[in-house]
Amino acid sequence: MADHAHNLRAEGGRFRPFGVITRGTTGVNRLRRCDRWMTHHPDISSLLRAHPAPLALDVGYGASHTTTVEWARWMRRVNPSVEVIGLEIDPERVLAPRDGVRFELGGFELAGHSPHLVRAFNVLRQYDVDQVPAAWESVTSRLKPGGMFVEGTCDEIGRRSCWLLIDASGPRTLTMAWDAFDIEQPSDVAERLPKVLIHRNRPGEKIYELLLAADEAYRRAAAFAPYGPRVRWEKAHDSLRAAGVPIYPRSRRRTRDCFLTIDWEHVKP
Repeated sequence: MADHAHNLRAEGGRFRPFGVITRGTTGVNRLRRCDRWMTHHPDISSLLRAHPAPLALDVGYGASHTTTVEWARWMRRVNPSVEVIGLEIDPERVLAPRDGVRFELGGFELAGHSPHLVRAFNVLRQYDVDQVPAAWESVTSRLKPGGMFVEGTCDEIGRRSCWLLIDASGPRTLTMAWDAFDIEQPSDVAERLPKVLIHRNRPGEKIYELLLAADEAYRRAAAFAPYGPRVRWEKAHDSLRAAGVPIYPRSRRRTRDCFLTIDWEHVKP
């Protein structure tokens, strides 16, 4: 089991950002799976297209601006006028504007902004789990009407990722995505579950049962292994839906990623 002794507790105040300084590690293309997913998500793309200059905030971009700039490029495929701001709670990490992105001091209080879209990756993973609801509420209470918040985590090079889509009413969906060649079975991605779920992957919990079913479906699809792990997962995914597991259908868009998306209510602790 992972060592969570490093977990952090966020504190906020009237004149300071809400959050704590995290390790801030990042890397080129680390968040590419979520970036691609957001670009093609019908609700997110509709939200960005519905406004002439939508505002998107990347909370806790860390020690490098790389993934924030990459995200801006992806979002501008949907709407070239998207304004992207990276927020960091560590003053020493706040940069001058570059690559079409602004950087400001801030945390989950969103530095006074009211955005349409917020992303926070690999931030709450480093917090105590009882801090998660307050962070979610801090963000969603400041969103524009219809705004959305994507909160998740991934491994160091982005091959295994999990994230939640959240709006003013709370979490909507959980998505798990992985490199087909990086896992032996779908439950390998469990080590990157969002903070609110990572300790719940045990017998009797909904997320555990979902991953168990996914592993079984993948095992049963072994006959398709000669066609590659992507085809094998496609068959496993379809068999899960056919068996009544309420996961979202696969996108018709051809993708290099393996995805599993399910409504929050079916994995909620």
